[in-house]
Amino acid sequence: MMAAVTLSRRELLKGSVCIVGFSLLGLPAYGQQQAPRGALPLDQADSFLALRPDGTLVVYSGKVDLGTGHRISMRQMVGEELTLPVNRIELIEGDSALTPNQGPTAGSTGVMRGGVELRRAAATMREALLAQAAQRWGVEASTLKLRDGRVLGADGRSIAWTELPLQKLAVDANAPLKPPAQYEIVGKSLPRPDLPAKVTGQHVWMHDFAVPGMLHARVIRPPAIGAKLLAVDEGSVAQLPDVRVVRVNDFLAVAAPDEWAAIRASRELKTQWSENEPLPSSQKVADWARSGPFVAEETLVDKGDKTRLEALAGDARKLHASYYWPLQSHASMGPSCSVADVRSDGATIWTASQASHRLVVSCAAALGLEQARVRTIYLDGAGCYGMNGHDDASVEAAMLSKALGKPVRVQWSREDELGWDPKGPPQLLEISASLTPEGGIDAWSTEMWLPRATANLAWIPLLSPVAAGLPQPKGQSTGLVSQNGDPPYGAKAMRVHVHWIEGSPLRPSNIRAPGKVGNCFAVESFVDELAARANVDPLQFRLRDLAQPRGREVVERLARLMKWETRAGAAGQGRGRGMAYIHYKHNETFVAMGMDVAVDRKSGEIRVLRVACVHDCGLMINPDAVRAQVEGNILQTLSRTLHEETTFDRSRVTSVDWRGYPLLRFPEVPRLDIELVQRLDQPPLGAGEAAAAPVPAALANAVFDATGRRVRSVPFTRERVQPLLA
Repeated sequence: MMAAVTLSRRELLKGSVCIVGFSLLGLPAYGQQQAPRGALPLDQADSFLALRPDGTLVVYSGKVDLGTGHRISMRQMVGEELTLPVNRIELIEGDSALTPNQGPTAGSTGVMRGGVELRRAAATMREALLAQAAQRWGVEASTLKLRDGRVLGADGRSIAWTELPLQKLAVDANAPLKPPAQYEIVGKSLPRPDLPAKVTGQHVWMHDFAVPGMLHARVIRPPAIGAKLLAVDEGSVAQLPDVRVVRVNDFLAVAAPDEWAAIRASRELKTQWSENEPLPSSQKVADWARSGPFVAEETLVDKGDKTRLEALAGDARKLHASYYWPLQSHASMGPSCSVADVRSDGATIWTASQASHRLVVSCAAALGLEQARVRTIYLDGAGCYGMNGHDDASVEAAMLSKALGKPVRVQWSREDELGWDPKGPPQLLEISASLTPEGGIDAWSTEMWLPRATANLAWIPLLSPVAAGLPQPKGQSTGLVSQNGDPPYGAKAMRVHVHWIEGSPLRPSNIRAPGKVGNCFAVESFVDELAARANVDPLQFRLRDLAQPRGREVVERLARLMKWETRAGAAGQGRGRGMAYIHYKHNETFVAMGMDVAVDRKSGEIRVLRVACVHDCGLMINPDAVRAQVEGNILQTLSRTLHEETTFDRSRVTSVDWRGYPLLRFPEVPRLDIELVQRLDQPPLGAGEAAAAPVPAALANAVFDATGRRVRSVPFTRERVQPLLA
């Protein structure tokens, strides 16, 4: 257990012995003195960086490390611009009182945006230090260098950067970044600083964290979504030591100094709830999607010869197929957890939320406090990929701490996590296309049925504030689920149309590569179907009309990596290979992926033998970290494709344990051959999501090659695949 440490940014810096941001004149930095919590300006360099008198540097990042290698990559980006070894850089992340609000850590933007902001601040700082030294020595700044915390003159003079008086600095968007030829730190696979403690069991996770006098709490969920709490018999847990029951309308929880007592109370407290059947059942989601209600119709892509699209509608020879992606859970291995300490003058919440700054807003609303009186501090938690139950648990801990007047730790159960975390939304796509006489794509039409994200939603409505009757925003978050609904290959006419659905069967949230996984599954599977119709090798079919040079390169590299043998049509011998390609969001990372599979025709079991991936995300700050991300993307999405579907009846989620919601197991992990393309002269792009997107299509296309049958609905379970092979 770890004791509570609550420091403001000013206190932290004082505790580090006279740290004063850039100023070494004894003046506190702007961000420390005047800005309210969570409002450190993004256009000021000292919101991100602070010098210590010993020459070390503190980096403040609003983005957090979700296991992605952020902690070393951010140090490398800053260290490169300042020519400072990473072991002289401390990183503070996700503390709303100390770090600037760079937005949630999501969308694969940690390095691409958050890191670039830090790098630009570091370049600004370097230029200011060189200018100060140049003025002092009466020389041109261009003759000076910065290294290891000292400015070096061409004549051999040097001065420590701590002796140069820097004032408040606006981030200079034109501050020159180091050219790739001078890189000493960026582009190297430096070891992650967090791993030794993690592999030796010394790392303090959210679930390990405790504060003195803390109570343990469990929230009691209704048996049906939206059910009303009719009665509570507090006497049913009176025999348990020091148990307290908290009820606010339909919000119900128990707490006790002893965690086991809290667990027993959550199981033994007698309650009575109303019945409710608001759900369509998981077997009827596709019908639900088609029936609406719809809040909007939107044509996302409409280009080329419209007469070809009109002809496509009545073309009896066109190819047409439907694809379905189910609701899925984040399925975090460690159920969500949080600790909160709410006092009369403010609140501190320790959280594993991916959006610790946004969480300030939702916690302040639930507590009735000014946002400036709420501080959230990020701690590592179990993996989540947009938003799992971390935010819910955090607000619940805050509500209970306020009600009980003590610090409270809320721990979700496995049933809580799989049953109540926000789910990746369902997707339904229908695609039609025709071929030119030469076998290219003539007309292409994608029709999508998708839950629509609410614009400018302050935060996703949270379970317990809703149950307690507290004000919550109205709407839902699904992420950018409509991207990559069109193929990246040349077509004479193309249209992508979305029927936006008002709601979703279960509360939705972003889940890794939101929408792009399901859309790429449909688009790249259908491209494979067109190649088969044209009697052309699927890889050659793609290359013929793929104009993007970096896209062509990853596909061609994949062919070499897989030793791809050109042939048309399915092998149909129980073993097969398939591939898929994506230019993520049509403007980010390039990924080509191939798979070798074996399919048991009797049982329908699919075994993935090998996955090959060529990945181009531009400048890789730390190639090992990128490789780990690519591996994680592949394995998690294999799990989502082969096994994962949230099931539910008319009242509740029924897949609430690992039997009902199975994941990929170690014996199923295939050989992974990953080829990373380093581009030192290009900006960094995201690596946290892109490699997830082509996994389902590459697998489906490999299954077709092995069996001659198409799988168009996820997950590819034995029960779903075996009838196709009969």
